[in-house]
Amino acid sequence: MSGTSNVGNRGVYEDGDQRNPPDSEEQKRDRYHEGKPHSHNPNDSKDERSIANRLAREEKREHEEEEKDLQKKQVEKDPTLPAKSHGNEPSKGAKIDAEIQQEEEEMLKKKDAKKSSS
Repeated sequence: MSGTSNVGNRGVYEDGDQRNPPDSEEQKRDRYHEGKPHSHNPNDSKDERSIANRLAREEKREHEEEEKDLQKKQVEKDPTLPAKSHGNEPSKGAKIDAEIQQEEEEMLKKKDAKKSSS
């Protein structure tokens, strides 16, 4: 019997997918994003964050909420705004929403004009 086998193809015997990555490749990964989401409770008394860090986090969170509220108000005024702000053409649905909104505003203005003239 010879020392080689004629069973299967060569890919079956290669171990490329079973090898550990070299240390240089392992260090390149960004370890910051490896944790599970919501793994830290901001109000945990055993957490080792300083009071200053907790206050800074709350201020940042409040600022983000204010920005979201502002964005929601702007989208309510113009549904095509998000696409335009990113340099894209608004979707067909956003265009239709803008037309409907404009028509409704015109109808309300006409109703207000009728009420004030009566």
